[in-house]
Amino acid sequence: MRADPSLAVDVAHAFEQLQGIPVKGRAPKTGYSRDEFGPAWADVDRNGCDTRNDILARDLTNETFKPGTNNCVVTAGTLADMYTGATIKFTRGQDTSSDVQIDHIVPLSDAWQKGAQQLSAGQRKELANDPLNLMAADGPTNSAKGDKDAATWLPPNKAFRCQYVARQTAVKATYKLWVTQAEHDVMVSILDGCR
Repeated sequence: MRADPSLAVDVAHAFEQLQGIPVKGRAPKTGYSRDEFGPAWADVDRNGCDTRNDILARDLTNETFKPGTNNCVVTAGTLADMYTGATIKFTRGQDTSSDVQIDHIVPLSDAWQKGAQQLSAGQRKELANDPLNLMAADGPTNSAKGDKDAATWLPPNKAFRCQYVARQTAVKATYKLWVTQAEHDVMVSILDGCR
């Protein structure tokens, strides 16, 4: 799980994927709960490490691991945060772990309202743990993003917006989710600026 799923942006491919994504209104949030996407941070790839630690190990540099965990539990590292452009020192602990959070690039609540209700429980669990849809991020910025889509939130770091929208597009295409008209228009505008 070491490879970054998207450092370079294939704008043409992102546009092609976006053209195949239906544009519809947002469905009601009725019935949504985090539990609909399976247990948080499951070990879906069965490597013995939960998804949160897999993503920390992938996205941090100079990481250290808790002894006796087969290099699973990340205790410290450095994050080059894509959302803010800042460098964040991560240290696992009650008061420090939340400094670096794992973001769902397509928020689960947004996914629920745009097609994930129709996915099977297994597909929703896969979506919640898919490395393409996950990224270590600055905790406060991730909290500010919440469950907003591209129409209502974009990374403050403008240099990352092309990758961000391309990854959202890839996730929505993979899981057959849809976008709202406002979201679609913002995505087109961002990708246009990436050419």
